[in-house]
Order: sequence, then structure tokens, then C-alpha cells
Amino acid sequence: MSCCCCEHDHEHGHEEHEHGEEMSLKKIILSALLFAAGIIVEKIFAPSAGDNAQIIRGVLLALYFGSYIICGLPVIREAVEGLSKGKCFSESFLMAVATIGAVVIGETMEACAVMILFQLGEYLEDKASDKTKDTIAELLDIRPDTACVIRDGKEAVIDADDVEVGETIIVKPGELVPLDGIISKGSTMVDTSALTGESVPREINEGDEILSGFVNTRAVIEIKVTKEFGESTVSKILDLIENAQEKKASSEKFITRFAKVYTPIVCILAVAVAVVPPTILGWNEHFKTWLYRACEMLVVSCPCALVISVPLSFFAGIGRAGKDGILVKGSSYLELLSRADTIAFDKTGTLTKGVYEVTDVEVAEGCSLSKEELAALVTHAEYYSDHPVSRSLRNFHACENCGKLTVEEAEEISGHGIKCVVDGKKVLAGNKKLMLLEKVLGFDEKSEAASDVAGSVVYAAIDGVFAGRIIISDVVKENAKAAIEELHKAGISKAVMLTGDTRNNAQAIASSIGIDEVRAELLPQNKVEEIESLMKNNSGGTVVFVGDGINDAPVLTRSDVGIAMGAMGSDSAIEAADIVIMDDNIENVALAVKLAKKTMVNVKQNIGFSIAVKVAILGLCAGGFVNMWLAIFGDVGVCLLTILNSIRLLKKK
Repeated sequence: MSCCCCEHDHEHGHEEHEHGEEMSLKKIILSALLFAAGIIVEKIFAPSAGDNAQIIRGVLLALYFGSYIICGLPVIREAVEGLSKGKCFSESFLMAVATIGAVVIGETMEACAVMILFQLGEYLEDKASDKTKDTIAELLDIRPDTACVIRDGKEAVIDADDVEVGETIIVKPGELVPLDGIISKGSTMVDTSALTGESVPREINEGDEILSGFVNTRAVIEIKVTKEFGESTVSKILDLIENAQEKKASSEKFITRFAKVYTPIVCILAVAVAVVPPTILGWNEHFKTWLYRACEMLVVSCPCALVISVPLSFFAGIGRAGKDGILVKGSSYLELLSRADTIAFDKTGTLTKGVYEVTDVEVAEGCSLSKEELAALVTHAEYYSDHPVSRSLRNFHACENCGKLTVEEAEEISGHGIKCVVDGKKVLAGNKKLMLLEKVLGFDEKSEAASDVAGSVVYAAIDGVFAGRIIISDVVKENAKAAIEELHKAGISKAVMLTGDTRNNAQAIASSIGIDEVRAELLPQNKVEEIESLMKNNSGGTVVFVGDGINDAPVLTRSDVGIAMGAMGSDSAIEAADIVIMDDNIENVALAVKLAKKTMVNVKQNIGFSIAVKVAILGLCAGGFVNMWLAIFGDVGVCLLTILNSIRLLKKK
């Protein structure tokens, strides 16, 4: 939970960090000026010094030594502190040893240059890293610190953290909604893009739920608060993003292990380069040359490019996803998602809207009623039932006469349907069991069993004679087919539907949107078994399950990666899933996969480039083909390039 004290501490820490960066830059500039002055004295005045040669040497020593101390003293101090804590192979230690070694062999100018460039590189790395974090913070700056609350009939602006559940707050046009609640007065349009990535404003009215992070765009509204500030939707989202790096990807863990092994090995090689050749070839003639090469190796050996850029890539990827309404709980899940080759979907509410609609009305042969008349009679028969099928029938037949025909003796037969009298006609509306129970004339059970119908069927009888049937189906989301196509393009080899619906209905929906495999008529525990089966038969790849996050918590938890759809405001979804898609857009599943793959490409680019350049320069250093300047590029330059590459993930395409 956020509090004023924490915010002040954070601001104070941020100010201290900025002050520290400013002081570092001043030291770098002063050191560089002394270094430049030393070069001018050495190149212009030293050759013609004559009797003043001793004075010139003293001036040079003072300039170079001053330059080195200004930039190098903090590094040497940090190296000593690291040694006292058992950190023998820190970056500061390597730089301190390399530059002191250069001074020992008389290469003072290069020692100064190395330290200045190293500090400049550190400064630029910090600025680049801060820029990345600031960019992500700006993308996710959706939690206001204050709220306008009504107390004792007056408006008061207070810390959002101090607003209690049940109190009423006022949100004006252009303001962020600070807390979750229910609109108690007014109606408006809200911009939900900060949570969902959806650019189209949404209309909300009195009695509707509204979430923190929405932007009120039209009119003043009053909201009755339902959650405390720390429990609000936006607070949970930001906490997820801020703590995402706690669950590190295997790539990050590998880099940490690699650095612990790689750096000591390079240091041992550097010692060998400094000692072995002079021992063989002669110390007097070759010690200075080989010690210089060893110092170069120490400079280039620092693994900072890997240690900084790889976590930064994941951080940028998670931040970019968060801006698009895709919450990733850790870099490990981003890495797993990038290897996905099988995705299993729940049907209702995920691939479909979860809203039943009438898709066809069929009048039986010999029945004199029109489709409209049959629909009207069945609608009135279902008028008093609250079953989802009944509601869909009422929505379908919203005609002028709906609710105006006379309905008598209405009786709901549990598990069968409705029996009533509509305008003097005995009407039966229900399933096959009702038709058989009432011994309806003209109803052919075998024929109906053999029919291939995609959807639920309501059978109707008028005065004891079969009159026809109405077919009701769960409506497929408009972009479901496009989403499956995008997933296949992104490298998903198999899309599977897991549903409790009938096989005919499930297969019809699957065929219409491009699902590869259907496993139907499943109970919740069967879905877990099917996911386990997919994981067992899947060699090397990742199995992902996509569900609504409320009814599918066991499957979301069991799969390699669980993705909860349409989870805006749903605590259970946020807790159960590894990745949460805040809106109801199925295409964001494909977007999440693409972002994951793009992030891993970025990570591999950074790892490959860093190792390749460092190994190449290390070899050139040992062979004496480069100088200290190129060694610095192998460290600072590579680090900066990989950081800039990581930042590219924040650019939206």
C-alpha cells in the first residue's frame, strides 16, 4: 500500500540519485579538462622544454595524477569495499587493477583515459537505464495520489490512501479515477486505455462499476468507493509490474551464473598473460609489453553489458506489454511464452462472447405458423423463466407484442422446460425430455438425435403437436478467427479448444475460427487432465491455457503459462494467472506471444553481441593487436549499445 511517507522517501531518494549523477558528471568534466590540459602540455610544450623539462614533467604528473584521482578514487574506494565483502571480481576491482597496472608501466595517460571513459560509460549507462525506467513509469502513470471526497456535505481533496470504503468521491472531466467503485450519480465516457490498451472510450452510467486508472472524459460523476487505495485495480496492476522482476527468467539466471565463472577465468588468463611470456622470453625486455596486454584484458573482461542489458530487456518487454493492457507477472513467464507452440482455449467467454443468441427458427412440416408467430409464442412461454436460454429468446423477440399476449397456467418443469397457455394455445417449450414426457405428436426422437445442430435447441409444441425448434448459439467473438490466424503466424503449431459444450457445437465453432483440435463435453477436472496430457505429449515447447480466470483457475495454475482474459477488476483472475489480459480482446493473446518472442530475440541479440565482441577483443589484446582504447569499447561501448537495443522494445509498432 502506498503512503505519503513512502512517496516522500521515494522522492527524496530520486533527488539524491539525480544529485549524485550531477556530481559524477562534474567530476568527469573536470577530470577530462585536466586530461586535455596534460595532452596539450605533453604534445606542444614538452618537446621544446629545454631547461624547463623538469618543470614540464612535474606539471604533466600533476595534471594526469589529478585527472586520475578525480575519476579513479571513487572506483578504487568501491573496489576496496568490494574486496572487504569478498567481491574479488567486481567491475571496479578490474578497472582499478588495470589502470594501476598501466600507471606502474608508465602508461599514465592511457590509465587516465581508461578511467575517464569508464566513468563516462557508467554515467551514460545510468542515464539510459533511468530513461528506460522513466519511460515505463510514464506509460504506467495511472495512479493519482489524491481524491476529492465528500465529507460532511463538503468537498475535500485528501490523500487517496485516506479515503474509506463507502465514502463518495467526485471525479471531474479530464481526471484519473483514483479508486474502484460504483457510480452513484451521473454518467460519462471513460478512457480505459491505461488499463486495457483499448483506445475507444466506453460509456458508463449510474450503477455501473468504474475502476481506478480510468480517465473521465465528459462529465462530473460521483463514485461510491468499494475498495481501499491499496486494494484498487490500478494498485494491484502497478505492484505486479514493479515486482515482476522477482520471478527471473532462466536467461537472467544463466547470465548471473556465467558472470561468476567468466570473470575469474578472464582474470586468471590475464595473470597468465602478464607472467608466462616474460618468464619464457625474458622479464627485462617483455614484462612491460605483456603487463599492458593483461591490463587491456582486465578492462575488456567486465561482464556489465550482459548483467545490465538482459534484465533491462525483460523489464522493457514487461513495461511495453503493460501499456497494451497485458500484465506479465515475471520475466520467467515472458520467456516461457516465447517458446509456446500449443495454446489451449476455454470456449465460453474466451473465444465466444458468453452471450446466447437465437441463430435460427425452424417451423415443422405441416405447421401453419410462421417463424415470427412461433418465436412469439415460445418467447411468451419462456417469459417467466430466468434461464440463460430464456433470456436469449426474450432478447431475440423484442417485438411490440412481447409481454402483451395472455399467458396462463405457466409451469416450469425442472430439467425439461416450460408448460403454459398462451392466448388460449397450450404451448410446450423445452428440451427433448419435455417432448417425450408430454408425448408430443410428430416429434421424432431418432431424427433429432441424428441431426447435426451447432447450438442449443428449444423444441416447441402447440396443442400437443410438434411445431418446430429454435436454435440458440453462443456468439463467437468477431476477432476470434483473426486472433487464431495471428497465433499460427507467430509460430503456434496447435490451437486447442477445451470446453464443456457438446461436441457438435464445439466443433462448429472451432471450424469457423480455425481451431486445430477440439476436446468437448469436459468437466472442470477433465480440463486439468487434458492440459496435463497436452504437456506430456509436447516435446520441448510450452503449453499455454487461455481462460476467463474465474472458472478456470485450476487449469490456469496447472498449465506452463496461464493467461486470464477479460480480467479487468477480477481479483481471482489476477491471482490465478501468470499473464493477465485486462480487456476482452482475444487478439491480445497473439500480441502477448509476439511481444514475448520479440523480447527473447532482443535478449539473445544482447547476449550474442556482447560475448562475441568481448571474446574477439580479448583475443586481439592477448596478441597485442589493439590498444587500451579499443579495450574500453569492448566494455563501455558494448554495454551502451546493448542498453540502447533493450530500449527499442519500448517503441510501439
